[in-house]
Amino acid sequence: MIFRKIRLDAMSVDQLVERFAAVTVAQDNALLSRELAKFNRLYDRMKEVSDELKSRSGDQRHALMKLYEYPNMQVQLQAARFTLAIAPLEARRKLEAIADSDWFPQAGDAGMSLLNLDRGIFKPI
Repeated sequence: MIFRKIRLDAMSVDQLVERFAAVTVAQDNALLSRELAKFNRLYDRMKEVSDELKSRSGDQRHALMKLYEYPNMQVQLQAARFTLAIAPLEARRKLEAIADSDWFPQAGDAGMSLLNLDRGIFKPI
Protein backbone atom coordinates (compact mmCIF):
# COMPACT_ATOMS: atom_id res chain seq x y z
CA MET A 1 0.00 0.00 0.00
CA ILE A 2 1.36 3.40 -0.97
CA PHE A 3 0.61 6.37 1.25
CA ARG A 4 0.64 9.50 -0.80
CA LYS A 5 0.23 12.98 0.53
CA ILE A 6 -3.44 13.73 1.02
CA ARG A 7 -5.48 16.56 2.50
CA LEU A 8 -5.28 15.77 6.17
CA ASP A 9 -7.17 18.90 7.18
CA ALA A 10 -10.40 17.32 5.90
CA MET A 11 -10.03 14.25 8.14
CA SER A 12 -11.49 13.78 11.61
CA VAL A 13 -9.22 13.13 14.59
CA ASP A 14 -10.25 9.46 14.59
CA GLN A 15 -9.46 9.17 10.88
CA LEU A 16 -6.05 10.74 11.49
CA VAL A 17 -5.32 8.24 14.26
CA GLU A 18 -6.33 5.39 11.93
CA ARG A 19 -4.06 6.78 9.20
CA PHE A 20 -1.17 7.12 11.67
CA ALA A 21 -1.60 3.46 12.63
CA ALA A 22 -1.88 2.26 9.03
CA VAL A 23 1.18 4.23 7.91
CA THR A 24 3.16 2.94 10.88
CA VAL A 25 2.21 -0.69 10.18
CA ALA A 26 3.46 -0.14 6.63
CA GLN A 27 6.62 1.37 8.11
CA ASP A 28 7.10 -1.78 10.21
CA ASN A 29 6.75 -3.92 7.09
CA ALA A 30 9.31 -1.75 5.29
CA LEU A 31 11.66 -2.10 8.25
CA LEU A 32 11.32 -5.88 8.24
CA SER A 33 11.92 -5.93 4.46
CA ARG A 34 14.93 -3.62 4.86
CA GLU A 35 13.40 -1.02 2.56
CA LEU A 36 15.03 2.03 4.14
CA ALA A 37 13.88 4.57 1.55
CA LYS A 38 10.29 3.42 1.92
CA PHE A 39 10.64 3.44 5.71
CA ASN A 40 11.81 7.07 5.58
CA ARG A 41 9.00 8.16 3.23
CA LEU A 42 6.48 6.56 5.56
CA TYR A 43 8.05 8.39 8.50
CA ASP A 44 7.34 11.64 6.64
CA ARG A 45 3.68 10.63 6.19
CA MET A 46 3.45 9.74 9.89
CA LYS A 47 4.94 13.09 10.91
CA GLU A 48 2.48 14.92 8.67
CA VAL A 49 -0.39 13.24 10.54
CA SER A 50 1.17 14.20 13.89
CA ASP A 51 1.66 17.78 12.70
CA GLU A 52 -1.98 17.96 11.61
CA LEU A 53 -3.13 16.70 15.02
CA LYS A 54 -0.82 19.20 16.72
CA SER A 55 -2.27 22.08 14.69
CA ARG A 56 -5.82 21.29 15.80
CA SER A 57 -7.39 23.20 18.66
CA GLY A 58 -5.96 22.00 21.97
CA ASP A 59 -3.25 19.89 20.27
CA GLN A 60 -5.04 16.67 19.44
CA ARG A 61 -1.93 14.43 19.52
CA HIS A 62 -3.23 12.98 22.79
CA ALA A 63 -5.58 10.92 20.58
CA LEU A 64 -2.51 8.90 19.54
CA MET A 65 -2.28 7.56 23.10
CA LYS A 66 -5.04 5.09 22.29
CA LEU A 67 -2.45 3.40 20.06
CA TYR A 68 -0.31 2.48 23.09
CA GLU A 69 -2.11 -0.88 23.12
CA TYR A 70 -2.24 -1.39 19.35
CA PRO A 71 -1.33 -4.97 18.31
CA ASN A 72 1.71 -3.79 16.30
CA MET A 73 4.78 -2.83 18.36
CA GLN A 74 6.01 -0.27 15.80
CA VAL A 75 2.70 1.57 16.12
CA GLN A 76 3.04 1.58 19.91
CA LEU A 77 6.62 2.85 19.67
CA GLN A 78 5.83 5.69 17.29
CA ALA A 79 2.69 6.68 19.19
CA ALA A 80 4.77 6.96 22.36
CA ARG A 81 7.44 9.03 20.63
CA PHE A 82 4.94 11.38 19.04
CA THR A 83 3.15 11.98 22.36
CA LEU A 84 6.23 12.63 24.51
CA ALA A 85 5.77 16.42 24.31
CA ILE A 86 2.16 16.35 25.51
CA ALA A 87 2.14 13.31 27.84
CA PRO A 88 5.75 12.87 28.96
CA LEU A 89 5.12 10.51 31.88
CA GLU A 90 2.74 8.20 30.04
CA ALA A 91 4.84 8.17 26.87
CA ARG A 92 8.02 7.48 28.85
CA ARG A 93 6.33 4.57 30.66
CA LYS A 94 5.28 3.16 27.29
CA LEU A 95 8.81 3.50 25.90
CA GLU A 96 10.19 1.79 29.02
CA ALA A 97 7.70 -1.07 28.61
CA ILE A 98 8.70 -1.50 24.97
CA ALA A 99 12.40 -1.39 25.87
CA ASP A 100 11.82 -4.11 28.48
CA SER A 101 9.73 -6.26 26.13
CA ASP A 102 12.57 -7.92 24.19
CA TRP A 103 10.52 -7.29 21.04
CA PHE A 104 13.26 -6.30 18.63
CA PRO A 105 14.02 -4.07 16.84
CA GLN A 106 11.47 -1.86 18.63
CA ALA A 107 12.85 -2.68 22.10
CA GLY A 108 16.28 -1.45 21.07
CA ASP A 109 14.82 1.61 19.41
CA ALA A 110 12.80 2.48 22.53
CA GLY A 111 15.86 2.01 24.72
CA MET A 112 17.91 4.33 22.53
CA SER A 113 15.10 6.89 22.55
CA LEU A 114 15.11 6.86 26.36
CA LEU A 115 18.89 7.13 26.52
CA ASN A 116 18.92 10.05 24.08
CA LEU A 117 16.01 11.67 25.93
CA ASP A 118 17.90 11.45 29.22
CA ARG A 119 21.07 12.83 27.62
CA GLY A 120 19.14 15.75 26.14
CA ILE A 121 19.94 14.66 22.57
CA PHE A 122 16.31 13.85 21.74
CA LYS A 123 13.88 16.68 22.38
CA PRO A 124 10.16 15.98 22.08
CA ILE A 125 8.36 18.39 19.77
